Amino acid sequence: MPLEVHQFACLDDNYGYLVHDGASGETVCIDTPDADACLREADARGWRITGIWNTHWHPDHAGGNAAIKAATHCTITAPAAEAGRIADIDRTVAQGDRAMLGAFAAEVIDVGGHTLGHIAYHLPEARIAFVGDALFALGCGRMFEGTAPQFWASLSRLKALPPETTLYCAHEYTQSNARFALHADPDNADLAAYAGEIAEKRARDEPTVPFKLARELATNPFLRADDPALQARWGGGDAVATFAALREAKNGF
Repeated sequence: MPLEVHQFACLDDNYGYLVHDGASGETVCIDTPDADACLREADARGWRITGIWNTHWHPDHAGGNAAIKAATHCTITAPAAEAGRIADIDRTVAQGDRAMLGAFAAEVIDVGGHTLGHIAYHLPEARIAFVGDALFALGCGRMFEGTAPQFWASLSRLKALPPETTLYCAHEYTQSNARFALHADPDNADLAAYAGEIAEKRARDEPTVPFKLARELATNPFLRADDPALQARWGGGDAVATFAALREAKNGF
């Protein structure tokens, strides 16, 4: 029986995710942007939240932990490097650890950079990954706490996942990301086509998330900082410097 992912909009531009394993009856909440919304969406499906998997400490990702745990007695799994900043943790995990949802194993990936201890959860059997604010469609998170070498190493770990992996990020930022991507890489025909599809989806008020890694590898400038053409355009000389230049340009775009 395959996993079922239920995606819903909440707060201003966040997405919440409930992942349900019908065989075991277990349901995990990926981050807790809005406790009331998470509980309401689970109740509407007859699912009981048995676990929370936090990606990082920011309040729109872990702020609902206490309320959901009080209502459901679920188990909270969170990044070990941010244990002091996340409430009510039962288990900490880091690069190479696994979290279980029924018989499905999620591999924990270190994607620090947006925050120092940010992690992602990759479920290879289901061909999905939950990447929080580390990677967005055509973008990446702001580098609030990490360094460019750290963040590029993190993105390189995501780049190494199977290209058919479906990625779930935490925000609907894609249309604004597309505008910067076209500025950063104006000669990319694949990107131009992607940006057109994104504009059409948003005009219909449709989500642009989730998205396939394969398409991001061809179009997301932050994943392509190792591309010689982008390095030449942005004067980076190497992937880390090019990534840093792109991230700084996006900050002020």
